[in-house]
Amino acid sequence: MSTIFHLDLDTFFVSVERILDPSLMGKPVIVGGDPHGRGVVAACSYEARTYGLHSAMPIREAFQLCPNGIYLHGHGEEYSRYSKGVKAILAKYAPALEQASIDEFYMDFSGCEKIYGHPYAFAAKLQTEIKNELMLPASIGIASNKYVAKIASDYAKPEGITYVLKGFEQEFLAPLPIETLPGVGKVTTKALQARGFRKVKDITNTSPGYLSTIFGRPGTALFDHAHGKGSEYLTIERERKSIGREETFGKDITDVKQIEKILFGLVEEAADSLRKKGWMAKTVTLKLRYSDFITLTRAQTLKQPVNNDKAIFDAAVTAFRSSYKRRVAVRLIGVQLTNFYQSYEQENLFSGKEDKEKRILQAVDTLRLKYGIGIVKFGVM
Repeated sequence: MSTIFHLDLDTFFVSVERILDPSLMGKPVIVGGDPHGRGVVAACSYEARTYGLHSAMPIREAFQLCPNGIYLHGHGEEYSRYSKGVKAILAKYAPALEQASIDEFYMDFSGCEKIYGHPYAFAAKLQTEIKNELMLPASIGIASNKYVAKIASDYAKPEGITYVLKGFEQEFLAPLPIETLPGVGKVTTKALQARGFRKVKDITNTSPGYLSTIFGRPGTALFDHAHGKGSEYLTIERERKSIGREETFGKDITDVKQIEKILFGLVEEAADSLRKKGWMAKTVTLKLRYSDFITLTRAQTLKQPVNNDKAIFDAAVTAFRSSYKRRVAVRLIGVQLTNFYQSYEQENLFSGKEDKEKRILQAVDTLRLKYGIGIVKFGVM
């Protein structure tokens, strides 16, 4: 079971400004620049929000509602410095960490209860450490996926912790206003309200077909989100954007079996490199060049990220077989892996078939490290 934390720094820009100038405590503070200018509100304190202010509001409108507020241009370099400080604290504990923005972070603590204790208690520890070391308030949402965790972090602000147990996602979301769902903006909210939707439970009580008729594919996603479904995989930044292997043949080839055998060897090398970096990939791209230099690329994004040879080869060879339609010899074949995710190494994250597969891959990688990439072949070709 996945345990995803979403940590959101409460009124982050304002909090940093108050650290720099404690006299701002308890006052309506608005970060965004000249109140008579053409900008928007970047952040505002809870005291300012009582006047109806909110982020992204035109700053002139904010000034009309709150003329006595304190309007600041902000200190971008300080925001960056404090954000890095928070990330450094979280990186000490989180096996996988995704920074979604300057003031929000996702962490995957799946299987870590034996190390850190109950998720709620550990979330409180993180809050306390960030507050003591950096004087920043934060709220944390805990759930089985990123989507619900993000909503949960906003549920009990400021400095709240909300833990949505696995299986209770839909129950948690049901009474919330539809605009609570991330991605449901003003236009979508109006369109839903015009059709009688007010609460999230109203969405779950309809059919996905009805929503897709109105909104297209986003309607199906909205239906899933209302039911508490979301990704449990964190996206992590990587300097290297892809891992690829390709081979240009000394002599052009027409034998499909031979081409696929070479492709499998390239997949083995790419997958081996992927695992050494502790990554998983979700997108597999085939590169095919004919003898007349016409080149095709075919990308396939998988439902879940993978790092094993067979799954990657299955995607690559499927792309090859659907692409190789011309009766022309092949000059080059290649495979590229992109869209990386963290590969988790804790033993207690795996069980049954997943645990067996992980152990096999570890054994294969050990042998290859000692004897070379070609020493072990999976039973695919």
